[in-house]
Amino acid sequence: MTRVGMSVVGAAAHGTSAPRSVPIEALKPSDSPRGLRQDEDHVRKLAESGRDFEPILVHRPTMRVIDGMHRLSAMALRGHREMAVRFFDGSEADAYVLSVQLNVRHGLPLTRAERRLAASRILLSHPHWSDRAIAERTGLSDKTVGKLRRSASAEIPHSHSRVGRDGAVRPLNSAEGRRRAASLLAAHPEATLRELAERSGVSTATVRDVRDRVRRGQDPVPDGRRGGAGDAVAGAGIPRRHATCGPDRPDDPGGAEALTALQKLAKDPSLKGTEPGRLLLRMLLTTQLEPSGWQAIAATLPAHCAPLVRAAAEQRAAEWNALARTLARHAEGVA
Repeated sequence: MTRVGMSVVGAAAHGTSAPRSVPIEALKPSDSPRGLRQDEDHVRKLAESGRDFEPILVHRPTMRVIDGMHRLSAMALRGHREMAVRFFDGSEADAYVLSVQLNVRHGLPLTRAERRLAASRILLSHPHWSDRAIAERTGLSDKTVGKLRRSASAEIPHSHSRVGRDGAVRPLNSAEGRRRAASLLAAHPEATLRELAERSGVSTATVRDVRDRVRRGQDPVPDGRRGGAGDAVAGAGIPRRHATCGPDRPDDPGGAEALTALQKLAKDPSLKGTEPGRLLLRMLLTTQLEPSGWQAIAATLPAHCAPLVRAAAEQRAAEWNALARTLARHAEGVA
């Protein structure tokens, strides 16, 4: 389990710079869940109160107000030409989250419809955040955020993990995270365990265990943690009676035959005992992904990389097909 920085909480809520005066005409309207809605009575009461205002929070890259539109309007109503501001230097997406978070905690309350709209937008910009993390920032329940996530699942980018309120990254599926770690190990053997853990969404201890299992020619996912969907893919289309390197044997009433072909190969000592066998197992195990995993790769692949990846994939497919034909000829010769 890894941790990431939550850039829109803590000190960020108070800005990233000391207060400074900025011409009011240089500031742009807030990109907040309120939209253009402004309570004119509230602005008038603030202007007539005679009290000094806290500096407003502004997104420096865009000069949009993050928090304090009513105070800004009140200062303009008083005839002032400048306003004290603090600047926030994060991304526009984080600036929006911060605007929601601050508006939920003080000032005029957001309506439930506005909070739901805000949560839907944050789900699109921060899909890796947990339902509870988003709920805390929008003033909704985690169940409500979960319903919004499910209703917009086709629009929300796929994520293999969630970032909780404590900043900890937790994988949605430990088996899928282990397979992803195995693939990354094969592609980037020079990477550190920490780097691989951050990219695969699992802990460094898990990556170390995956590395050790692959080196021993074992499945990167222990028996007790395998998911049914991924396992079914590994053995699809392979008759059970040919799912082991050893001689055919009758069905095991205890259910051992329910193991997929790849799982059985990973347990076969005749493969694990030779370097070519271990190499084959590593190649098979590190490229085992659920359909959703391949779809996620295709969906997030930069457009300029697609032709090269397609060419490489077709070449690998041709090589695997050549191996399959060779094995088929060997089988015919043995028969």
